[in-house]
Formats: sequence, C-alpha cells, structure tokens
Amino acid sequence: MANVAYYVVAAAAEIAGTFAFWAWLRLDRSIFWVAPGTVALVIFAFALTRVDVEQAGRAFAAFGGVYIAGSLLWLWLVEGARPDRWDTLGGAICLVGAAIILYGPRQSGA
Repeated sequence: MANVAYYVVAAAAEIAGTFAFWAWLRLDRSIFWVAPGTVALVIFAFALTRVDVEQAGRAFAAFGGVYIAGSLLWLWLVEGARPDRWDTLGGAICLVGAAIILYGPRQSGA
C-alpha cells in the first residue's frame, strides 16, 4: 500500500512541477512559477525512489500508468476539461498495466 501512496505523491508532484514550467513558458505566467515547480520536481524524484522495487526501470515503468491517470485527473480538476470515455478507458488500461508490472509474480532475481 505504501507503493501506491508514493506513486500518488510522485504523480502529483511531477504534474504540478511540470505544469509550473508550462504556465511560465506557455501561459505567460511569471518566472516565479519556476521555483515551486522545481521543488515539486525534487519531491517527485524523492517519492519515486521510495517505491519498494529492486530495479529503477520497473518503478519508472509502473509509474507511467499512474502518471497518465493522474494527468487525466489534473485535466479535469485543474484545467476544467472533463476526460472523455476514451481518456478514461486509456487511463484505466494504463493503471492495469502498472499494477501488472509492479505486482506481477516474479522469478527469483527477476
């Protein structure tokens, strides 16, 4: 269960951090958006290292599904654009894929 919490924190921090840069560079917001964005990206990196898996690549791969679902929530809750059924289906498939990567049975040493 701790893995899920770390992934949620990592996704929220990465999305918020990259959105801060998006706001500065694409929405003509102040450069002062970059400082909290950078802090959020550091939190993202820290949270992702706390996931309980042996290989970084596996942690990163599973995170991809969580990131996609989190981005769709951001789209809806922050940007006010409700995901359509295809967004929702795609996000659900990605979460299933992330769960398979993270919790699938492994041979010893795999």
